[in-house]
Amino acid sequence: MRPGVGTGRAKWLPRPEVVLRLALVILLLYAFLVGIGLLESGITAMGEGFQEGLLESVSHPLAGLFAGILGTVLVQSSSVTTATIVGLVGAGTLPVTLAVPMIMGANIGTTVTNTLAALTTILRSEEFRRGFACATHHDFFNVMAVAILLPIELGTGVLERSAEWLTVVVGSVDLGVATPGRSLLREAVGVPTDWLEGVLGGGVTAGLLYLALGMAMLFFALTLITRNMRQLMVGGVEKAMNQTIQRGGAFLGILVGIIITVSVQSSSITTSILVPLVASGVLTLTNAYPITVGANVGTTVTALIASLAVALPAGMTIALVHLLFNVSAIAIIFPVYRIRMVPIHLSEWFADLAVERHSLVFTYVVGLFFVVPLLGLFVLQ
Repeated sequence: MRPGVGTGRAKWLPRPEVVLRLALVILLLYAFLVGIGLLESGITAMGEGFQEGLLESVSHPLAGLFAGILGTVLVQSSSVTTATIVGLVGAGTLPVTLAVPMIMGANIGTTVTNTLAALTTILRSEEFRRGFACATHHDFFNVMAVAILLPIELGTGVLERSAEWLTVVVGSVDLGVATPGRSLLREAVGVPTDWLEGVLGGGVTAGLLYLALGMAMLFFALTLITRNMRQLMVGGVEKAMNQTIQRGGAFLGILVGIIITVSVQSSSITTSILVPLVASGVLTLTNAYPITVGANVGTTVTALIASLAVALPAGMTIALVHLLFNVSAIAIIFPVYRIRMVPIHLSEWFADLAVERHSLVFTYVVGLFFVVPLLGLFVLQ
């Protein structure tokens, strides 16, 4: 008798327990993303109406950087921040020169989401080490990009001038009313969060509740995801996945990051999903790295779409600055191996310290995403 004939199940079909476990992982990933959505809702509720006023009040380029960080942390989305900046610039409320460092700050602020996601494994040392390194390598890459490109931009204005030239090239073609929407995935994730917001409303109390529920869901989902992913990956599947990405090189990883982020319209979702994959050992940190920087490029699509709906060409200029900044960061950092690996080495070193001293994690998150930008704004405004 031929293999697979008369045995009740063809050999190429997966075992029922594998199918069930995979379905459970998909359900848990949905719960994980709902938790991320609740974090966004919580911080937005606590800082409702603050972001736009914060961005409009900036009068110094470096203050713009800090406002971009803080404004993005408040809404947990660089897409929302950059779309707001595009609207302000397009309406003539905010000059492009001040908006450029805000865009850079948004790139740093958006990394807080996946950093918070990594904290859910803090009681499991090895998983936390890998997951926290995955989260913070995004932080280090974006801070490194700003450290290189902001002084160049302040001294030469090269990004602004290049974006202005591209704006002229693209022209003011009327493409109709275009507004950044939400992908099907974000719509699905938004169902429970929108319902809860309708019941509880906004304000500090509701915001704290959203944060508590979000962290609880993240902890619950991530614990079960990592446990089930280990079972699913038995048999070398994780090796095949990593080898495929490695053979395609950094370009393939960057392309994957761009495609996923454009599809879900959120770099936070892309980078947050990478955290449990790396924490569970399914994906190596080195292979997750180019996907992360690809997400930086993919998230610029929202601002580009938003720029089509504003009155002034300057709105498109600042959206193109966002794209040029992220592409330039990759072009500068990725070609030279030793430079490219700096964020990886720093994140692994910091993850080792974080495993030994959990207090450093709290200091880091509060310091980078709240204390530093608030102090910067206080001094410079």
